[in-house]
Amino acid sequence: MLHCGPHTGSAARAELEITGDNSMEKKAQDSRKGAPHRAVPPAVGLLFSMALMNTLLYFCLDWFFISRPRSAPSSAHCPHGHFRMGQMKNCSPWLSCEELRTEVRQLKRVGEGAVKRVFLSEWKERKVALSRLTSLEMKDDFLHGLRMLKTLQSKHVVTLLGYCEEDNTILTEYHPLGSLSNLEETLNLSKYHGVNTWQHRLQLAMNYVAIIHYLHHSPLGTLVMCDSSDLPKTLSQYLLTSNFSIVVNDLDALPLVNHSSRTFVKCGHRELHGDFVAPEQLWPYGEDMPFDDDLMPSYDEKIDIWKIPDVSSFLLGHVEGSDMVRFHLFDIHKACKSQTPAERPTAREILDTYEKVLNLLRETVMSQTREML
Repeated sequence: MLHCGPHTGSAARAELEITGDNSMEKKAQDSRKGAPHRAVPPAVGLLFSMALMNTLLYFCLDWFFISRPRSAPSSAHCPHGHFRMGQMKNCSPWLSCEELRTEVRQLKRVGEGAVKRVFLSEWKERKVALSRLTSLEMKDDFLHGLRMLKTLQSKHVVTLLGYCEEDNTILTEYHPLGSLSNLEETLNLSKYHGVNTWQHRLQLAMNYVAIIHYLHHSPLGTLVMCDSSDLPKTLSQYLLTSNFSIVVNDLDALPLVNHSSRTFVKCGHRELHGDFVAPEQLWPYGEDMPFDDDLMPSYDEKIDIWKIPDVSSFLLGHVEGSDMVRFHLFDIHKACKSQTPAERPTAREILDTYEKVLNLLRETVMSQTREML
């Protein structure tokens, strides 16, 4: 039988106090142990994610604005009389008449001009372009174009794969994106939206001016692009490659200027009209006097310079940033439109200006991006 005397009550109270203290201490320990496992607030996680994304965006933009598209292997690295295209690792000799007759399979007509018809064809499972003379009356122009192709092979000119003078045929590399006339239609396709930017468009304009510079300083001398009486005709002379650069395709009308011997040119034998052609290409004796080709003064390569602003404006299009590019090119383009041919800049000077504007605007965009980040 238990008795609850005074001593027994004191012991009980002491036990309760000890138990209470242990319970409080346990709660404090549990509280301390639980603190490190507390969930991270959503706002902190969001800020961390944004910081990480900004860092990645910074490096991506830096790469995007500084890097340039890689050029595909071209015949520029092949010996004269040889070619390389697409994924070919080695250079191959130009195809002969026999090889053109037996190895090339004509598929369908894809274009036609005054001098030649162009057929999509196939050679060793590769798509190629086979050109055939339209009529014997145009054979001199056809052979002139062939001579230009053979002599001017470079990164600026469509790759020659072979030819046969007996059959009046020329085989060149096929570019599925077609001529520059199709540029807007091509860039409007969803898969090309990524390159439909002022940067890529300005680089296309630089490609075009670089071609003009090459023709004005070609291995043959100063050549003038005469097949350029209006903008659509001019654009049709150039092809858009799969890596979004430009090559000149039609070289049938490239007369030679020689300043030393005072040899100048006239583009065709008919009267030209409009603002696209240079002023010196227009009949200078007024409407009262009928046009006479014998009385028409000749001119030099500066007619190509006059047309550069119009072609470049087309290439720049109307995407975000293109008007800013036009603003920075205003002075050089104004100089191109000088009524006095000798006062117009050279293609080299124009190309240098384009390069400076590209670098300036790239750095401006990069600086703005860095500030935002």
